[in-house]
Amino acid sequence: MTHTCETEHDFALILRGVPELSQAVEDALFEAGCDDCTISMSYGQLWLEFARSAPSLKDAILSAISQVRSAGIGAEVIQVDECNLVTQAEIARRMHRTRQLVNQYIKGVRGPGGFPAPLCYIRDQTPLWQWCAVSYWLSCHDLIRASELERAEVICAVNNALERSFQKIRNPNLVEEVSRAVEPMASGR
Repeated sequence: MTHTCETEHDFALILRGVPELSQAVEDALFEAGCDDCTISMSYGQLWLEFARSAPSLKDAILSAISQVRSAGIGAEVIQVDECNLVTQAEIARRMHRTRQLVNQYIKGVRGPGGFPAPLCYIRDQTPLWQWCAVSYWLSCHDLIRASELERAEVICAVNNALERSFQKIRNPNLVEEVSRAVEPMASGR
């Protein structure tokens, strides 16, 4: 018999489609299995903050999404609440290091070089990096724990899938056309 070690994973899901938080909504989520989260409304959207035991973060998030959907409250999970776009200051905070050190990594003054380029606002004074790419670089150079890279990759994959699913509902023809054009490029064909 194989035993899977469960760990507690903290994450939050943002939902839309529920206009107000009521006792009926809370009860339905609780009965669906979301008894390990704190429920609140913020900016007109339902926000569920989980502390869930599961073998992996991926398992924890996917089971929570499944339970929200099975609650029958008309809610749609739109994302895991962790932004993939980060400033230099946020990179430093997530690394538990100073902004000055991160700036030195970015400029290649310290570290192994090859820090990922910003994803957007490249000419602006506040460029944004993709946390998934930065965490990969940091992990490759033993500057963060592998578990932090795994978290970034899981959350990025889940949020990308949720966004694609939402776009497919809103404009399926556009998603299909773009997918046909882009996916062969991504696979190197």
